[in-house]
Amino acid sequence: MTYTENLWLFSFLLFGIIVVPGMDMLFVLANSLNGGRRAGLAATGGIMIGGAVHTAFGALGVGLLTRLDPSVFTALLYAGAAYMAWIGITLLRSSITVSGVDAAQSRSLWMAFRQGTMTCLLNPKAYLFVLAVYPQFMLPQYGAIWMQALTMGVLTVFMQFAIYGGLAFAAGTSRTFLVSRPRATMMIGRGAGLVFILVAVMTVLR
Repeated sequence: MTYTENLWLFSFLLFGIIVVPGMDMLFVLANSLNGGRRAGLAATGGIMIGGAVHTAFGALGVGLLTRLDPSVFTALLYAGAAYMAWIGITLLRSSITVSGVDAAQSRSLWMAFRQGTMTCLLNPKAYLFVLAVYPQFMLPQYGAIWMQALTMGVLTVFMQFAIYGGLAFAAGTSRTFLVSRPRATMMIGRGAGLVFILVAVMTVLR
């Protein structure tokens, strides 16, 4: 697999991660409904900072892992693929719905940004996720780890802005869609589950 193909695969997985309705998405939507587009974008900006930090953490983890014995690193790659497959199976079996999105309490743009950052940074599952997933894509044969991390970080914040920022720009329509179409949100989650399983299989086979 070429480096370009590797990035496309990562982008495919990244989209599946971010598009599933979850805590970050609902936080952006709640701020948008209460404070308008600017509040929603401020919350999105905070979450983007969190995504950049997660990428840096993943790069540090990969840098340390590559110093291990090759057999240990290979075992960790397989463990990470198994973890992704488990996430995928969990999403396939789940019924993700959004029963309602309450408006956030009145807050400044700075508070929306700060809370968005902290909400993202304090999610322990995110750190476990990057340690399992990033070694699948940051490989020594593709060049300097820091350059790969920078590219993946840019892709991450861009994808967050595209999806969460889009929600902020169309908060009313987004809320109606998420609340009134539970089957659609279930299908989004299950589609993302298939993405996780597909990527896990591809990382094992390559």
